[in-house]
Amino acid sequence: MAEEKAAAVSRSDGEIVIAGDTTVAVGRRILQQAADEEMQRSFLKLLSGRRHHVLSAVCVIGADGKVHSRISDSIVRFKRLGDAEIDGYVKSGEGLGKAGGYAIQGRAEALIDWMSGSHSGVIGLPLYETRSLLRAAGYPLD
Repeated sequence: MAEEKAAAVSRSDGEIVIAGDTTVAVGRRILQQAADEEMQRSFLKLLSGRRHHVLSAVCVIGADGKVHSRISDSIVRFKRLGDAEIDGYVKSGEGLGKAGGYAIQGRAEALIDWMSGSHSGVIGLPLYETRSLLRAAGYPLD
């Protein structure tokens, strides 16, 4: 999806394009962006006390038109969430429109008891991978 997003951007000669996409997967389910409070509540109940994968892809199209892409796979576990915690988070409105129904860079971070991988990848743009791709595309970072 990140490659499709990058390819959809019109680019002038010499310009670099960066695009990304994030997916939350728990078990065999892919959790889309929470469209409403009911969907968000069901996602949080599903994630409660369980580990899930956050897959963040990033694509860089270099100035030469060459496509460079990588994926970051982070594993996140929510603590067991009570109904009051879920209701409080849902009422905050913070996770609406977010993959899996939560935003780790906000209140949800206090609900996570373990994580392995890229914090920035869970937010949605894995910075280590992005810097590596920019270097590969010939963009000077140092």
